[in-house]
Amino acid sequence: MILTPEQQALLDGAKGETMAKVVKTLVMYGEAFGAQRMVPVTGKYGHTVISFGLKAIKPVYELYDQLLAAGLVSGQQFTADPKPLDPKVPSTLLEDLVFKKIMYTDQKPYEAQLRKLGITSDDDYTCTCYLDQVGNKPQPGDVLSWAESSAVVYANSVLGARCNRNSGIIELMGSIAGFVPEFGLLTDEGRKADWIVEVRCDKRPEAQLLGSAIGMKVMEGVPYVKGLDRFLGSDLDEKACAYLKDFGAAAASNGAVGLYHIENLTPEAKAQGEALIREDAQTYVIDDAELARVQREYPVVWKNPDAQPQLCFIGCPHLTMSQLIDWSDRIEAALRAKGLSELTVPTVFTASTPVLRELEKTIYASKLRSYGVILSYICPLMYMNNPLCKKKAVITCSNKLRTYTSARYYTEAESLDIITTKEART
Repeated sequence: MILTPEQQALLDGAKGETMAKVVKTLVMYGEAFGAQRMVPVTGKYGHTVISFGLKAIKPVYELYDQLLAAGLVSGQQFTADPKPLDPKVPSTLLEDLVFKKIMYTDQKPYEAQLRKLGITSDDDYTCTCYLDQVGNKPQPGDVLSWAESSAVVYANSVLGARCNRNSGIIELMGSIAGFVPEFGLLTDEGRKADWIVEVRCDKRPEAQLLGSAIGMKVMEGVPYVKGLDRFLGSDLDEKACAYLKDFGAAAASNGAVGLYHIENLTPEAKAQGEALIREDAQTYVIDDAELARVQREYPVVWKNPDAQPQLCFIGCPHLTMSQLIDWSDRIEAALRAKGLSELTVPTVFTASTPVLRELEKTIYASKLRSYGVILSYICPLMYMNNPLCKKKAVITCSNKLRTYTSARYYTEAESLDIITTKEART
């Protein structure tokens, strides 16, 4: 790798041994992927995927102490993924004991570390840091040092920024050094499409289901999706962006997609069209039958597949304002149609604290609570990592949560039906 004189000086110890180790780590990382140089991180803010004080990752906290002792705070302020605990979310006394005494024992001291390292605010713990209410929204062409898969794929695809799927430690080191190795999705060549995905559905496909199907097919490839603009239009309005947020999260977690192009919609597809597609790109055709097949083949890992749902999580990734309002309207209509006043399954809607704060200024926060909805900033995945919670019959319309936990996936319409009737589908 060819370094600039300034970068070489850092590697040689001009700013101390710890900074030299940071740069050496970035160099080794880049060389593993064939990078020939470093490029500056230009995004205004960073983002860290490690937001939990899990006892098992004590070496991470020790590394952060070394960085702080050397005065190496992040070169840019950053946001963080959601917190793992919220007292509002239903849990038993025994589950709480596991959470607080066994799992997340280092949560408070870790959050103190993040404040010293440069987190923007104690409220800015969310996987949707790019939403306007949070304010960590990269500009087109910005080079980022992020790791959260759903945020990386959104920034690359919808916002036109450039970021690889980094690890949790690498992302912080890139922010500290101010540069990252140039390879993969930071290059024009790496952003070309390996796959053509033809969407031939008769109705708008479920975002989380379509993303899952594509992710499992293309894995780490870059898909160029045709036919989806029939349902989303050609403008990245609030509803289209919310759809793509969920679509991308499913593609990133069910596969390893870090970038997708939507014909006539996402910025690079609009600017370059089919010039983005590689000559040897493969084709994947998706219709309603294919999506039904994909959903049908999801494994059910509940101990009792016929168990009645005990809990429902909606919002992984965190919900947008438009999604919260839309869910409120749909729940109201479903309850009225069934002659009910409240949901029949405990249901948690998750969103960032800034979004929930904005929601409180509307009628929808009180309406949702009146239906029995719990509004929380929590990370559902971190909640489900509790071995006791894994034994619960939890349902979700998030394919990311399904993939990483024992939660059972249903479409949004199916989830709505279940939480207003308490009848699980087999």
